[in-house]
Amino acid sequence: MPETSPSGTVTALPSLAAQAERLIELGVHELAGIPADELRAFAANAGDKDGGALLAVNPDRAPASALAPLLRHDGKPGFVVTDMPDVDHFAPCAVELPDAPLYLVTDVDRGDHMANWSPEEALPALTEQGRTPLLLTEGIHWVLQQPAVLERNHCFMTIGSRLRKANGAYDARTPAIWISNGTGRDGRERRNAPKVGWCWWGNRHTWLGFASATGRKH
Repeated sequence: MPETSPSGTVTALPSLAAQAERLIELGVHELAGIPADELRAFAANAGDKDGGALLAVNPDRAPASALAPLLRHDGKPGFVVTDMPDVDHFAPCAVELPDAPLYLVTDVDRGDHMANWSPEEALPALTEQGRTPLLLTEGIHWVLQQPAVLERNHCFMTIGSRLRKANGAYDARTPAIWISNGTGRDGRERRNAPKVGWCWWGNRHTWLGFASATGRKH
């Protein structure tokens, strides 16, 4: 599915074969313990007849902490904020993942129309629309394949990933991917770098949409 930026530019995800080569180039297959030939074969046989699907690696194989440094924006590598050392414990919430190391995410959308909504408001609206929120790792995969999808003032949350606390309640932090301003603990050298961070479940941000998809398939 083509993705429209605020500037009106329409771009499409690369072919699955090209996405596979991109992951291999970045060494994601090695992080995930998946042979390059197996990744290429999955892309060739995935049957994405409609085109535009995102190739994703199961987070059990390639966690967010390993994928984030592979991101690039303005020539700078991605990073996870210092106060999110537990980033890999943010697990799929109300999301059914295919029981496979590789899968497809269909019809991804950045959710710009939901900018200035809170995650608490956005989740039921997405569900009502028959859409499913992206996981943090899926959002990272999307930016790895299509870096232009991350635009200053038009970034996105990935509320399909949440952290359950020891008492069973959900942590109020919800993951997002945006572009660092180089302030605070980020450090000036990280200005314009891709940033994996979090926002509060009940808070709104004018510059964050809610990334979603129509589904997942193996």
